Amino acid sequence: MTARRAFRIAYDGRSFHGFQRQPEVATVSDAILDALRSLDVIDETVPDWYAAAGRTDAGVSALAQTVTIEGPAWLSPAALNSELPAAVRAWASADVPADFHATHDAVEREYTYHLHAPSASLSRAKGALSALSGEHDFHNFTPDATGTVRDLTGDVERDGDFLVVAVRSDGFPRQFVRRLLTVLKVVARGVAGRERIEHLLDSDPLDGPDGVAPAPPEPLVLTDVIYPDIAFERDPDAVESARDVFDGRAIDHRTNARVGSAIADGIDD
Repeated sequence: MTARRAFRIAYDGRSFHGFQRQPEVATVSDAILDALRSLDVIDETVPDWYAAAGRTDAGVSALAQTVTIEGPAWLSPAALNSELPAAVRAWASADVPADFHATHDAVEREYTYHLHAPSASLSRAKGALSALSGEHDFHNFTPDATGTVRDLTGDVERDGDFLVVAVRSDGFPRQFVRRLLTVLKVVARGVAGRERIEHLLDSDPLDGPDGVAPAPPEPLVLTDVIYPDIAFERDPDAVESARDVFDGRAIDHRTNARVGSAIADGIDD
């Protein structure tokens, strides 16, 4: 007997060409589907019930990507991890109704961006995010032609040399958060003022040199997806596995950063 469940999935997006399936390149979705095939949960076709909360871009990571999976009772997060690559870890799950859809039933998504900006003004960053909050037509923040009117909330805090920017909405058009971060960065650094935001929120389309380029994807993380009345239960074995994997990857990246700093310091000497 099978049941429909929602799985929380964490992944290091720097190892993949995005979440959504694409030909000839490694994606997170392909890794999940391959794992389900290896476990004999699905065949070669993609079932109708398979859906995810968001289509993260290449290089974007996730803490709480949420995927609908219909399978046998033994299919726990730990069981799924047994066939997933190390950079992708299931860590919690929840029983959901038979008509649950991970994309359409989400009422809020949260993305967090870790912006390296040691000299940027926190107060200016807060002011910029405040000006962008609320309901606006963000048509100048995305290549999408539809779905550009969104109600945005967010906050920004300083953590050492980084500004940690969290934004929340019921959905995000393509490249929205990364373009928003480009704007927030130039305002926080004093390169542009609040009038730049007002110009971008105006009805006139801006592109070319007047448009906004997306910030790099690697500092962006899908940190939460909210579903009313759905309670996720952590799988202790899966949580331990995920913590070990991502702690190890963090150590590797810190080591690489230290080597880069040592080379830069040596050149300066």
